[in-house]
Formats: sequence, C-alpha cells, structure tokens
Amino acid sequence: MNRLDISDMTARRYLQELADKDLLVRVHGGAEKLRTGSLLNNERSNVEKQGLQTAEKQEIARFAGHLVEERETIFIGPGTTLEFFARELPIDNIRVVTNSLPVFLILNERKLTDLILIGGNYRSITGAFVGTLTLQDIASLQFSKAFVSCNGIKDHAIATFSEDEGEAQKLALENANKKYLLADHSKFDKFDFFTFYNISDIDTIITDSKLSDQTLQSLSKQTKIIKSKP
Repeated sequence: MNRLDISDMTARRYLQELADKDLLVRVHGGAEKLRTGSLLNNERSNVEKQGLQTAEKQEIARFAGHLVEERETIFIGPGTTLEFFARELPIDNIRVVTNSLPVFLILNERKLTDLILIGGNYRSITGAFVGTLTLQDIASLQFSKAFVSCNGIKDHAIATFSEDEGEAQKLALENANKKYLLADHSKFDKFDFFTFYNISDIDTIITDSKLSDQTLQSLSKQTKIIKSKP
C-alpha cells in the first residue's frame, strides 16, 4: 500500500467500510468492484453476513429477546440478526415457528416447548425455505409475535433481495398480532430488489445504538423505533 501512503491495516479498514456500504465485494487478497446492473452480486451469503456488524446484532438480539413472553407462539424469519436473536431467547416455554434452517439448528439445541421448521424450496445462500409450500404452511398459522429482518430500509419501504423470502416474511407479519423488524444501522437508507412491507405497518423497529439521530427522528414519524444499548 506504499503507493497510497497508508498502512495495510488502514487499507483493510477502508475496504471493509466500502464493502459494508455494498460498493465493492471483499475477495481473497483484496476486493472487486460490483458489476453495474448485476443485482445478483449484491446478495451476500449467510456465511458472509455472519461476520458483519456482529456487536450491533448482538446488541439488538439481547434487547429483542426480552420482548418474548412465556407460552407465546412466535415466528422468526431468516437472517443472521435473527440467528443472534434465537441464541438470546431467555425462555424455553414458547413455541417457535421458523422457515430458517440456521435458526432451527440453533434452537434445536434448546428444550423449547415446541419448535416447528416450515419447509419448501431451500435457498442455500441464506438457509431459508421459500415457495408455494412455505406460504401454504405459514398461511394456516397465527402468531403472537413475528420477528423479521431485511436488507434495506428507505423512505416508506422495507426490502430484501429475494422476492420469495420477502413474500414469506410478509405473510408471517400479516398473521402476527405484533410485528417486529430487527435491523442494524447499516440497513437504513438502503434499497434492495423487493419491497415486502411498509414501515408504517410494523409495530416496532429495533436497531442498534449507532443509528443516527437524524434517521431515527425521520422514521419515527412512521412507526416506533427503539435503539438498543451496547
């Protein structure tokens, strides 16, 4: 990095910041620019996301875990933030329904009252089950609370990369008495391919302490937003 007159550590930090903003993709030994017009390059795998904003996701998960009460039936959608949430659930006397294989595997180590994995077409990149069979199963169920995540929150919209994953999360939210969106600060002011829900239809958005006060104030006009504490 002598040509740029910066240390290797500084360069790696800059590259990670650009990757977090979806301006490039980290590869072995460096980074590559995203190809213009190729949305497929923007979908990170579950494994890649596990290493992003881990402290913030942990922060959100700890707070959200205390929203769950005994004997409730809750839905947990796919996503690494929700995997952190599954680990932080403070009680076992609940029924959990999920279409996320990673969430199921985490909770299968516990002794929950009831744990249900919704099947369907498997998306290996995220570990989610989607499609007609998934939607049919979710449509037949009712939840005390639904906890979902997303890839982008902007203006009035909540968006994700996959239309199929978005449709499953939308249906679970519609069948829930209380609707919660768990998203770290990096998801705000970002678009993604498929809008699956309106911000104003969510009961509460739970984010981390790094969300700017300006963004908080702007979106608070549409729904309740809670910043968790480190």
